[in-house]
Amino acid sequence: MKIYKFGGASVKDASAVRNVVQVIKITNRDKLGIVVSAMGKTTNALEKIIKLYQLNDSAYLTLVDELLLFHLKIVEDLEVEEMDGFDGLRFRESGIKNDLKGTIESLKGVLLRNQSKNHAFLYDQVVSHGEILSTKIVAAYLNANGINAQWIDARNIVKTNSKYRDAAVNWKLTEQLVQEKCDHKVFITQGFIGSDDNGLTTTLGREGSDYTAAILAYALNASSVTIWKDVPGVLNGDPRVFKDTVLLHQISYSEAIELAFYGASVIHPKTLQPLKAKEIPLHVKSFLNPTSDGTVIKDGATLIPMTPCFIERKNLVFLEISARDFSFIGEHNISDIFHQLSAFKMQVGLLQNSAISFTICLEDKYYNLSELVESLKERYEVTFEEDVSLFTVRHHSDDAISTIENGKTVLLRQRTQETLQLVVKQ
Repeated sequence: MKIYKFGGASVKDASAVRNVVQVIKITNRDKLGIVVSAMGKTTNALEKIIKLYQLNDSAYLTLVDELLLFHLKIVEDLEVEEMDGFDGLRFRESGIKNDLKGTIESLKGVLLRNQSKNHAFLYDQVVSHGEILSTKIVAAYLNANGINAQWIDARNIVKTNSKYRDAAVNWKLTEQLVQEKCDHKVFITQGFIGSDDNGLTTTLGREGSDYTAAILAYALNASSVTIWKDVPGVLNGDPRVFKDTVLLHQISYSEAIELAFYGASVIHPKTLQPLKAKEIPLHVKSFLNPTSDGTVIKDGATLIPMTPCFIERKNLVFLEISARDFSFIGEHNISDIFHQLSAFKMQVGLLQNSAISFTICLEDKYYNLSELVESLKERYEVTFEEDVSLFTVRHHSDDAISTIENGKTVLLRQRTQETLQLVVKQ
């Protein structure tokens, strides 16, 4: 069994859905589990629906209707297209349009019946409909193209706790259910979603669809996982920021986790952990060129080729904290500072302490900087600078360092044997 995961960009319209079928026909149509995300910007649209709903703005109903029209248009575009092996009559008679209408009615019902003030709970009940809509379409189209794919509701196989928007997997029960229900030659299910003990929908948090693919692979002892993207694989830097980037043919699990920790757009550590446990390789490949090798993440060499890897995080805050009485910053101070960072939901990218000061580069994701600073000023001297960038270079060289530092005002430099980090003014 192999597991394929197709993200929103790979199913964003009718042409993209056709391409998914071609990818499967070219690469593997036997013993395959397929995980699909919501189509295109559907999740963004559902998030806007939630926002309007919570503002008591009835315009959310118009957006719900538009969401249905968007998906029906994809179906209509697929109906008139011709592909080798495509049974247009079978597709038209599949009942897919009624399935989509029923899913939208379910969404409306969730909103009309909702009495919860818990935003995270409501979010999961609403946003999950995006994956249901997309997998209904892709499943019908696969079957009309001679790939007999069984549609499975992920909420019946991925069981979690009730921490909405970031649910933890019940591994024992999930493994049992996946093995019982995913015994088809080819099956398709939703990424990102599961359900709790009460049968209520939950979501798996950041990179949840990738995580779903890893969960299934772990439970089924799959031979590999492939994540299909619109890029050739994992590069050693964002080509929009860094020049002369190169494709990384192989990355070790540990190195991929390091890169993700520093902010690289690679696979999230929670996806890698179950794969590493069973030594299941993860491929990142291009759905535009499915026969290319792409990148593989597995045990073995740290990087192939061994080359510096560049990461930039923008719009961060550079914060310096010192004692008012010029005394040492000791363990009790550090404990107090971290408690406040946690309380105000700050994400720390870099920290450094000296005898009398504690310096942090952080992300103010929830716009709590003002409150944090005011709280810290009750006990410390505090200065800060906003809109700084944090550059990280893994496996740095002198040339790589020069490239990053050239022409920049460096506020803080931290260097270890493998990693260089620089806080610079934008």
